[in-house]
Amino acid sequence: MAEGLTTIESHFGPKETLDRLETDVKAKGLTVFARIDHAAGATAVGLNLLPTAVLIFGNARGGTPLMQSNQLIGIELPLKVLVWQDTSGKTWLSYVDPPNLAKRYGLPAETAAAVSNLASALRALTAKAAGPE
Repeated sequence: MAEGLTTIESHFGPKETLDRLETDVKAKGLTVFARIDHAAGATAVGLNLLPTAVLIFGNARGGTPLMQSNQLIGIELPLKVLVWQDTSGKTWLSYVDPPNLAKRYGLPAETAAAVSNLASALRALTAKAAGPE
């Protein structure tokens, strides 16, 4: 896996995992900015790709404190979760870990609470989307 990524296995297929994630994101009052289906894009140009989609979501209250410290982190925000299926049929959720982003962009210690909140939110959202229910 790539450095700084967190990846967890889902107990559900790609579409159900993504639907579950989107439902919970909205239930938490976060804004869904986009749902990008990379596999559908590949199909549209005559190429094959295993199920691969990205959900982009967040809110200004969570990300703005980080951008106030270093606007360049805005390239990483809003938050993104990749839902993908491997060649063995397993479904996974992957995201860039916020503490890794903080390190990459040299964010100061005063952003630690905001970074921790984002990390906790991503952990909870992905666990719920992937978890048995």
